Amino acid sequence: MKRAKRLEAIRGFNIDRVAAAADVPTASDRWPVLRMENLDTDLPLPPGVVEATRAAVETAPANSWLPFTGDLELRAAISEFTERRTGHRYDPERELVITCGGMEGLLNTMLALVDPGDEVVLSDPIYAGLVNRVRVAGGEPRLVPLRVEGGEWRYDVEGMLGAIGERTAAILLMSPSMPSGVYLEEEGWRAICSACVERDLWLIYDAAMERLLFDGRPLIHPLSFEGMAERTIVVGSLSKEHRMIGWRVGWVAGPLSFVEDAGWLHVYNTTTPVGLARAAGVVALRSGDGHVEECVRELERRRDFILETLVGWPFVRPAGGWSMLLDTRSLGIEPAEASRLLLEESAIAATAMTGWGGDVASSYVRFVFSAESLERLATLGERTAGSTLGRAAEANRI
Repeated sequence: MKRAKRLEAIRGFNIDRVAAAADVPTASDRWPVLRMENLDTDLPLPPGVVEATRAAVETAPANSWLPFTGDLELRAAISEFTERRTGHRYDPERELVITCGGMEGLLNTMLALVDPGDEVVLSDPIYAGLVNRVRVAGGEPRLVPLRVEGGEWRYDVEGMLGAIGERTAAILLMSPSMPSGVYLEEEGWRAICSACVERDLWLIYDAAMERLLFDGRPLIHPLSFEGMAERTIVVGSLSKEHRMIGWRVGWVAGPLSFVEDAGWLHVYNTTTPVGLARAAGVVALRSGDGHVEECVRELERRRDFILETLVGWPFVRPAGGWSMLLDTRSLGIEPAEASRLLLEESAIAATAMTGWGGDVASSYVRFVFSAESLERLATLGERTAGSTLGRAAEANRI
């Protein structure tokens, strides 16, 4: 039977396979499984969102087709939210579209920009969902490897600029990025934004984790650079920074000429965005950043604890986000095998990064620290003592 050619390069996340294996009793009856394979979270929700959801369920707007491109009050709240952070105000009615999660917004963006054979410049590693949505749209990911310097990730800005060619449709960036937690410094932002202006290129900015920054790093937004408002597409979401995974509130913001196209793609993809979640989304976006700052502090504590406990393990220290990457190939163990050993020997569910970029990603296993408390993470040392990876890490340290 016929199968679309666009699916030939599509790969799975591996998350579902690891999660399914983690649900099966392990060889160890001592430890409950540490769920570090997926981006669930135990961090508290923004204040008032549960109550707002309950109150909205029986209202007419929560069960309406309209507006097709999203509730106007929610769009206004997103406009206010972005203006507080960047100084740039989007017209809620004309420059914003609500989507069913950030990744619907990202796919709509790709479909609006990318023709078959076009290239989108991304980093390696990067979220597999971004890579595969480029491919679904008929484009080709142009992957630029991240560098490791001083134990932390760094964007190869010169490499990204060098990857721009005649077929480049856009550059796609996150800061901090998933799954690595890499952060783009101001000098790097300035160079990339200057190139976008000079070459009249689109910048797609995935803003889902922009405030989840550690060690006092400032939020640097592309809209703060001259000439970028008219060529930046902001894809936002409440799933990470606001921890509202199940509400599926996302958005696309940008110039009117682009957002109108993205809006029609949304309409012919899903028609109605997040009816039940619209009221809670407004509450979350207008609740201030205090709850975000509290979660950042907790995530930073968890990151630091893992690094201090698993000394000698070849982690790359993230500058933000929900996860960190372990270079298992440097220990002589392939990531898929390392993932299996972690679960079987230490009851730790962690995902191999095959498909989350190119050659760089394929050397790593991801440890997510958004869903496991410090109390549960305190068992890491005992879990891994004497394990295959623990012995390899000890030998590597010596």
